[in-house]
Amino acid sequence: MRIEVKPELIRWARERAGIDPDVLTRRFPQFRSWERGAAQPTFRQLEDFAKATLVPIGYLFLPEPPEEPLPIPDFRTAPGAGRVRPSPNLLDTIYTMQRRQAWLREERVECESEPLQFVGSARLTDDPDAVGREMRRIIGFEEGWAAKVRTWTQAVGELRRAIEQLGVMTVINGVVGNNTHRTLDTEEFLGFALCDKYAPLLFVNGADYESRKMFTLAHELAHIWLGSVGEGLSGFESIFPGGTQVEDFCDRAAAEFLVPAKELNARWGSVKDEPQPFETLAQKFKVSPIVVGRRAMDLRLVDRETFFDFYRAYVKRERTRKKSTGGGDFYNNQNTRVGALFATQVVRAAKEGRIGFKEAYDLTGLHGGAFQEYANRLGIVLP
Repeated sequence: MRIEVKPELIRWARERAGIDPDVLTRRFPQFRSWERGAAQPTFRQLEDFAKATLVPIGYLFLPEPPEEPLPIPDFRTAPGAGRVRPSPNLLDTIYTMQRRQAWLREERVECESEPLQFVGSARLTDDPDAVGREMRRIIGFEEGWAAKVRTWTQAVGELRRAIEQLGVMTVINGVVGNNTHRTLDTEEFLGFALCDKYAPLLFVNGADYESRKMFTLAHELAHIWLGSVGEGLSGFESIFPGGTQVEDFCDRAAAEFLVPAKELNARWGSVKDEPQPFETLAQKFKVSPIVVGRRAMDLRLVDRETFFDFYRAYVKRERTRKKSTGGGDFYNNQNTRVGALFATQVVRAAKEGRIGFKEAYDLTGLHGGAFQEYANRLGIVLP
């Protein structure tokens, strides 16, 4: 039995998924005929096509392609990032995080938790450097903390855990849920913040370089500090965001948070005559050398020509580097993909019977034995 589907919906599904027509034709030999309206798929073929293009099958029965605007404000400043249709991977990630945030907010309100005072405590008229220092004070990082951590990966973990201890859901993931076939594109976005006094959430694209994750974590934390005016999606070139008042503010606050002017000035004299001073200091602060170089320029420790000569050469080299590919222990990955803070709340709610296990599975993306094992690793024994 053939199913009547409008050609424009077939075309919309293909374009929405960003899949080359030749790829779909190899899987569905009559695909081009479907897109022209010269033939119709069977229901089974339509189901497979919907799965291949990551489209809810019901959308393909609509009279016309639906509009799918971003559900949060768009602060992206990378060329072209904000002018194209959001990918299914980005949309599904945002929707999942919004569901988790809504659940945790309700949980905390019902438990009469106090609202988090730092959420929305900053204003765009404030000095972003002062906000960066306040963020660091609230988190409790002492001077030189990053220099005591051996690797960038460990530094990212330390910062993520410190942010979670404030009560902020902090998710770092390079794929949609646990689906390693659905990689998040760093060209599309680097992170986003969902602001709420009871359940703030920040998300970092884990497919990025470790050194850039540090900056994105701090950048999204600054969005949380701004509150509702800072809620939105971030995507920027490696030199720093720039281009909007909100992104410029978060850029400067994050830079001061990660590379305080006082510390950089104190260290500069001992490295300024080295062949690669920015790389040396990047090791100390656990950030990208570009962040150190830009800070040095902003603090007038080097001139613009010196920085931009370095920047162009570094970006050229960076393009040949391999980004994070994930991997590692599945259950350890859940601490970043789900977040120990959120997962602990869900597991306890399931154990106490306040939610069913099916809802707990849906919220965490973990099912059956995987959910049980992760609960055990969180120190919660389920019946």
